[in-house]
Amino acid sequence: MRGPIAPPQVPLALSRADAFDDLVRDAADRLERRWPQLADVEFAVQEVPWPQDGPTPDGDPVPLGRLIGAAKDRPSRIVIYRRPVEIRAKNRDERALLVHEVVVEQVAELLGLSPENVDPKYGED
Repeated sequence: MRGPIAPPQVPLALSRADAFDDLVRDAADRLERRWPQLADVEFAVQEVPWPQDGPTPDGDPVPLGRLIGAAKDRPSRIVIYRRPVEIRAKNRDERALLVHEVVVEQVAELLGLSPENVDPKYGED
């Protein structure tokens, strides 16, 4: 018999990319409840950053996320880079925490606030 090992509704059936997408969606949903103005912001996942994205402002050669400002025909977009985040996290819990922190940092940049003002639990382990 050939076919899936588990039915689609079981977490085992999620690919790593799908599970990562869910982490980004959960982080965005949590922040959107606190900051309703995020309803128009697009959250996206990209495997790796483009070479022209360059190093981050703090000197890290590989960014974990990026804010793309709004243009006349599209809303602001926050992009989280899956592979760099996965490489830095040792397990699922660390990955979820890191995704949330990166989303908070990008939202803070978008809103012109500090990450601690966007999410009071930012930086707590």
